[in-house]
Amino acid sequence: MRINRESLLKLARETVVQRTRKDRTILVAYLSGSLLEDEYLLGGAGDIDLTFIHIDQVQPEREIVRMTDDVHLDIAHHPQKEYIQTRRLRLHPWMGPTIYYCQTLYDPQHIMDFTQASVRGQFDQPENVLERANNQVQSARHLWAGLAQNPGQPGGEAIMLYLRALEHAANAIAVISGPPLTERRLMMKFKDRAGAVGQPGLYEGLIGLLGGNEVDGDTLRGWLPAWEDIFDAIPEAKCPPRLNPARKNYYLNAIKAFIKKGEPAHALWVVLHTWTSAVMVLEGLPSTEWQEACQKLGLQGENSIGKIDALDAYLDLVEETLDNWGRANGVEI
Repeated sequence: MRINRESLLKLARETVVQRTRKDRTILVAYLSGSLLEDEYLLGGAGDIDLTFIHIDQVQPEREIVRMTDDVHLDIAHHPQKEYIQTRRLRLHPWMGPTIYYCQTLYDPQHIMDFTQASVRGQFDQPENVLERANNQVQSARHLWAGLAQNPGQPGGEAIMLYLRALEHAANAIAVISGPPLTERRLMMKFKDRAGAVGQPGLYEGLIGLLGGNEVDGDTLRGWLPAWEDIFDAIPEAKCPPRLNPARKNYYLNAIKAFIKKGEPAHALWVVLHTWTSAVMVLEGLPSTEWQEACQKLGLQGENSIGKIDALDAYLDLVEETLDNWGRANGVEI
C-alpha cells in the first residue's frame, strides 16, 4: 500500500461506507487527528482517527484495526447522548477542539452539521479559550496534589500520574493557540505553542521535568530493545487499545525519526509514556531496564521528590501565564 494523504483519506471513506452499510445504529462518522494536519506521518507511520456516533452506547468503545505495518485505523464509538449539550462540548478541553476541527464523512440526518456549528459558535471567545485551558491545568494540579501527599519511591502508577500531570500542564498552554497535543506530537509542537503565549521557557522547563537533559540519542537507542520486549509481552487479553500491537511501529518509527533528527527530548516523551503504560499493564513483571531509565531521569530514587516540587513551581507558572493571557484578552480573573 502506498502511503500518502489521498490513499489514507480513501481508506477512511471506504471504512465509513462499509460500517454504515452493516450497522444501522451509526448516525454520524467523522475524521479527526493528524490526517487533517500537514505532518500526518511521523517516520513513515500514521493512523486514521475515525469516530462513529451511535444511537446508543456500543462495545468496544475504541478499536484498533491494522491495515499495514505502518498504518492502522483508530476508531472510537460514542453514544449520541454525549453530543447533545453543545455548550458543554464547546468548553470541553478535548471534545470541543476535536469537533471544531473534524471533517464529517457521514451525516444523513445533519446531526453533526448542527453540533459542529454550535460548538464553533463563540469557540474562540477568550473566556471560552481560557476555560478550556483552565480545565487542563486544574487536572494537572489535582494530579500533583495526589503525588505531593504520597511522596517516596514512586512505582509505575505514580510515574504515570506524573506524566499525565505534565501532559495536562503542556496542553493548558497548547490550547490557547490550537487544539490539544497528542502523544507522538506533544514535545514536537509544544515549543511553538509556548512561544505563542510569550513563554518559550516553558518548553525547556517541560524537558527538565521529564528528565530530558539527562539523555541523548544513544541513550534512547539503548533503551529501545527493552521497550520493544515489554511492548511485545503484553497479552492480548490485557492489552489496552493504545498499546495494541498494530500501534508498535506507529510509536517506534516516530521515536527513531526524532532521534535521527537530533531531537531526543521529543522521542523521550513517546518512549517513557508508552513504556510506563506497558509496565502498568504488566504489573508484577520485572522491568529492571525501565526502573534504571526512570532513575536516570530522576523519576525514581532520591531526586524524585525534587521533581514533584519542581512540578508545583511549573504549574504556578502555567497558572500565572493563563491569568496574564486572560487579563490581556479582557477576561476578568
